[in-house]
Amino acid sequence: MVPDPEPYHQLIRSAARRLTGHERRLFIAEVTQALCGGSPRRAERLFGWGRETAAVGLHEAEQGLRCVETFAARGRQRTEDLDPALAQAIRDLAEPHTQADPQMRSALRYTRLTADALRQALINEKGFSDDQLPSVRTLQRMLNRLGYRLKRIQKTKPVKRIKETEAIFANVQARHEQASSDPETLEISIDTKAKVSLGDYSRGGETRSDAQGDTPPAWDHDPPARKKGSRSAC
Repeated sequence: MVPDPEPYHQLIRSAARRLTGHERRLFIAEVTQALCGGSPRRAERLFGWGRETAAVGLHEAEQGLRCVETFAARGRQRTEDLDPALAQAIRDLAEPHTQADPQMRSALRYTRLTADALRQALINEKGFSDDQLPSVRTLQRMLNRLGYRLKRIQKTKPVKRIKETEAIFANVQARHEQASSDPETLEISIDTKAKVSLGDYSRGGETRSDAQGDTPPAWDHDPPARKKGSRSAC
């Protein structure tokens, strides 16, 4: 019984896939000579290799030559490689908006310039026309590849004390001591930090009435607020 040759063919195909360039062509040439009678067409039929590849490998093996591969020229080239002037214009515009990692934890640079604003600046300041420039998404990728990444702006930390703080508290303390010794003065503490909607809202449905027991009217339902203001709490 003749064994099935397909498992061996799969093994040979697997070995060829692990090789590249000149080494792969020489391997294909050896298999073509040993198993296919030197026929590139038969090698193509049995192993799925291109007959041109097998023919080149046979020629290299016979003549002792090596064809130079151009792997770097394959595929789609990057926009900055095709247009160095555009890449330099992007650097000129992005650099003034760039800052390094303040904690020096990485070598990345960050820019506050968005790709949309960059595209407009290339038109207004560098003289590019709209049809000369790539899309905004392509400019985003170009900025990242050129080392300019967009970073979220951190909100400024609130200043808890200002230079006038001591004077303000000293004035408040002096006024407090003056009022506390005056029986005719009523001290009221007011907090105006809370924001409330302005309008005839029911405010939860309760309020303190006047001496006659009257309460102010309110809307039958609370619409969305158009304005907001500070609420004073005593």
